Amino acid sequence: MALLLQRGPGLALKQAGKLLDETGELFVTLLEGLRRTWDVRTWWGEFIEQCWFMIRVTTVPLLLIAIPLGATISLQVGDIARQIGAESSTGALVVAGMVRQVAPLAAALLIAGSGGSAMTSDMGARRIRDELSALEVMGINPTHRLVTPRLWAASVVSVLLCSMVILSGTAGGFYFNVIQQGVTPGAYFDGAAALLQISDLGVTLFKAWMFGLTAAAVACMMGMNCEYGPAGVGRAVTRATVATSLLVFALNYTIETLYTVLVPPKF
Repeated sequence: MALLLQRGPGLALKQAGKLLDETGELFVTLLEGLRRTWDVRTWWGEFIEQCWFMIRVTTVPLLLIAIPLGATISLQVGDIARQIGAESSTGALVVAGMVRQVAPLAAALLIAGSGGSAMTSDMGARRIRDELSALEVMGINPTHRLVTPRLWAASVVSVLLCSMVILSGTAGGFYFNVIQQGVTPGAYFDGAAALLQISDLGVTLFKAWMFGLTAAAVACMMGMNCEYGPAGVGRAVTRATVATSLLVFALNYTIETLYTVLVPPKF
């Protein structure tokens, strides 16, 4: 019994130390990747390739998620609004929800699930084949050559996906709210324009950019530090996806809280 009590705190301290090490490694990877951003010539080609890859693997799933999501929100909100006699406010609630919360989170989770998983497995495969060590032997920093373009590709694509979620979700909500439930198009868009501000769209795109940057940093860090062997790469992919999801929700809460305090909502 005494042995178990002794091992319990020791194991907890070991796990806490490992978490702190990974947090520090994440910040080092992110900052070192951004440090050589100015040297665009060394990573421009890889940036274009990564952008095209992530657009290819995320666009169709995004549309399949965003349109039904906007329609579902519109149906649920429309039913509640009809019960209280406020059908004209449905568009405002749907569009505001898509712009402020749903769009950046959906884009970030798709980046983490599709692009981030592939990014982690790619970096992990390079590690177990000793390609990262070979780059270092040739005097090339692997973080500058491989991580920097992936950071910017993920952040740029995340902003584009966020815009697509807003447009497709709003279109799905428009169809079910206006065509199916009989709300006038003017009331649908006027309510949204009265509730939203330009700064709402700005902070949404900023959140999408931050989420994409975080997803790429976590994916690259996990892949570059995975255990050797296929099993190590698989575990790194799982850990990267889970860690990105947790960080995205934490960042979303922090940014939204600061924005609500600094910029009063529009009434």
